[in-house]
Amino acid sequence: MALAFAFLMGGAGPALAKKVLLKVPCSVPFSVPVLGDDIIGFIADRINSTSQGTIKMRLYEPGKLVPPLEVLDTVSSGKTNAGYTAAFYYAGKNPASVLFSSFPFGPEPAEYIAWYYYGNGLKLYQEMYDHYGYNVKVLPAGIISAETSGWFTKPINSPEDLKGIKMRIAGIGGKVVTKLGVAVTMLPAGEIFQALEKGLIDATEFSQPVCDVPLGFHKVAKYNYFPGWHQPSTVQELLINKDVWNQLDDQQKTLIETTCMAATLYSLALSDGMQGKVLRENSEKHGVKTMYWSDEMLTAFENAWLEVAAEEAAKDEMFNKVWKDIQQFRADYKQWASVGFLPRPEPPTAK
Repeated sequence: MALAFAFLMGGAGPALAKKVLLKVPCSVPFSVPVLGDDIIGFIADRINSTSQGTIKMRLYEPGKLVPPLEVLDTVSSGKTNAGYTAAFYYAGKNPASVLFSSFPFGPEPAEYIAWYYYGNGLKLYQEMYDHYGYNVKVLPAGIISAETSGWFTKPINSPEDLKGIKMRIAGIGGKVVTKLGVAVTMLPAGEIFQALEKGLIDATEFSQPVCDVPLGFHKVAKYNYFPGWHQPSTVQELLINKDVWNQLDDQQKTLIETTCMAATLYSLALSDGMQGKVLRENSEKHGVKTMYWSDEMLTAFENAWLEVAAEEAAKDEMFNKVWKDIQQFRADYKQWASVGFLPRPEPPTAK
């Protein structure tokens, strides 16, 4: 432990440490606040500056090295030796992956972090990718708090209003709104605005307000809905090809693990700290109406989610295993959460 600490603080590193260049394609454009260069740049800068030359991380914008939604496959195959992405992008092939990134009515950041680092989250995260046959080492490497529920071109006043809506929505939230009549599509960040502007979709979600602004949704869709029931928090991940990971020495592994933990704290500070100003500017400068879902709508979303979760658990053994574990953890956590914190204020009316 003392050697690892000395290494992290810039002391003498291992004399014979094998040098490694990690080529890291990313799934999100660097220009997107928090999700982009803020987090992965933080990780790369600190690893490059503290590894004493034994690890070099080189980052690639989406599409520069591999397509943004193919990062997992390319890292597993060894075409690239690392990648930065989010597990829910791959839910079509790996149903349980959503439980490690973000899922409807799931944990807020503090609870997610508790499950990862105190509960069974880390162990099950690696087991999940092993189960689905991926040759990767996975590390949580960033977390953001609740997202906006979406940007809509017209107000949604009842579940009936969702029928026929065409919406870009990532992860398992898409299966939830499909049950309510929404036609779902999945688009990478760089293609969403054009689809919205051309009327190919009527609504989109992507991330938090500060992340959405550079993508321009407010120019076309003026109804911004909250809370982000589909993603109460979202975990980003650093993937390293397992053969490459196994060749690293203990100090190199400790440096990467510790930096990823630091990035999780840093990203949460940014994601919570930056939103208020953006919400105000969206309203005052861009004419955006900040909307809060009614109890009727939240109930409809939650009931649809519980149907989806039961279906996924019935057909996928890994989903079922993780779902049971996180439900048990949350039942215990709820004992604390129900008494430990001051109540939140009432949600705002639309403005």
